[in-house]
Parts: sequence; C-alpha cells; structure tokens
Amino acid sequence: MLVALLVPAFVSLGLWQWRKAETKTATQAERDARSADAPVAMPVTPADVESLRHRRVVLRGRFDASRQVLIDNRLHRERAGYHVITPLQLEGSAMHVLVNRGWLPAPPDHRILPVADVPDGMVEMTGVVVLPGQRFFNLAPQPAAGWAPVWQNLDLSRFTDAVPYPLQPLVVQLDPAAPAGYLREWPRPDERADRHRSYALQWFGFALSTVGIWLFLVLRRA
Repeated sequence: MLVALLVPAFVSLGLWQWRKAETKTATQAERDARSADAPVAMPVTPADVESLRHRRVVLRGRFDASRQVLIDNRLHRERAGYHVITPLQLEGSAMHVLVNRGWLPAPPDHRILPVADVPDGMVEMTGVVVLPGQRFFNLAPQPAAGWAPVWQNLDLSRFTDAVPYPLQPLVVQLDPAAPAGYLREWPRPDERADRHRSYALQWFGFALSTVGIWLFLVLRRA
C-alpha cells in the first residue's frame, strides 16, 4: 500500500516539475526573442510593463541630475559599488523614466561617494526594459521624507512618491554601447529551467528507487 501511494505521488511531482521547466523554457525563448527585436520608442503615456518587459527601447530626452540616486551594495566581480539611477524626461512630455546607467566602484572610504556626472542637453540612447524586484531587505530604516543621494534598494513606489512628475513604472538598463553610462555587464535574464528538470529527475528517481526496494523485499521474502 505504501508503494502504491508513493510511486504515483513521486511521478506526479516529477511531471509537475517537468511542466514547469517547459513553461520556463518557453518564457526564456520569448525573452530572448524580445531582446533581439528592433528597439521601439518609449511611450510618453503610462506604459504597459508586460508588453515592454525585456524589450529594447529608444530613449530621447534630458536627464534630471537633481534626482539621481546611487543604489548601494551592488557587486561586480566581488567588488562593492553602486548602480547609477538617473531620471530622464522624455522629449515633448512631462513623463520621465528611470535609467540605470551602470555600475561605479565604491571608494575605499565608504563615506565618500563616487562622482557620477550627468550629461547636459538632449541625449538619445537605447536600453532594455526591466522591472526591479518588489521584495527587498533594507539594512537600515529608509527616510520617509526628503531626498537621499544613496538608497539601499530601488523602490519604484518610493521614487514615484518623491518626484514632482509622472514616472514610468519600469527601469531601462542602458545598452553597453550607449553613451552617458558606466560599466554595464548586465546578466542575461535566466528562467533556470534546467533546475526544474533536475528536480523532476530526482522525483522520478525516487519513484524508481521505491519500486526497486519493493522488488528487492518481495524477492528476498520469496
């Protein structure tokens, strides 16, 4: 009876993980295809994030240096640094979009902030649309009011509440070849489908092991 219960359960769990792997493989293929498509213009009205996620976009406008922030504790090859986040006002509109201009190393004295120059005038660049995580952990309480030049995490809700203009609900990671940026070795978004295939094989292995143990005990008794 135990074998009759365990084997179907293990097989069912294995099939569930295998289906998750297939779904993530399809999602990964869609992401890769989107990032390879020709770039589209960033809309000046509130964007549909899902339709733009992982797509390349063209930006044209002016940076707002007064609202630039550095996102702390960003590692590159085991070295601590910052991501430089600068709002860009889209040409012909009040709409702004946050641009991640890349990584800067932190000085040895963490009390000293690196200089992240902001280009003046009109700029045009391309990048990939991403959506920052909504769950994060702050090592210290963040100010509820006022403006701080260094943030622990990029909180879109906090940023939207802190600026006096409309803001797109997304972030653009600046292309490595685009101007006005810093070090940009962006990791490829990975759905990790292989991990779920590994889990599926483990569950199938448990099912086979259960059958093998049962056969061994039956034959030994016989």
